[in-house]
Amino acid sequence: MISFIKAALKTLKVFIIFTGCTILFYYGIMWVSEEYQNYHRYDEPEGSAVKVSNAVNEKSSSLLDRLMLFYLNGE
Repeated sequence: MISFIKAALKTLKVFIIFTGCTILFYYGIMWVSEEYQNYHRYDEPEGSAVKVSNAVNEKSSSLLDRLMLFYLNGE
């Protein structure tokens, strides 16, 4: 009977530790998720930012030119 109580207490201890770690992990993930939701990645850059690409003029480039550009860039 005493070995059954010891086994039950060990099982209860493992269950409590597992539940505590699961709750801690869940709230950690929720905290990280909130941090990245508040992060504005499409804001205007600060400082002396330089524009690195130009808009492609749709009328001057043909389909073949665009296809060759696609293959040359490897995208």
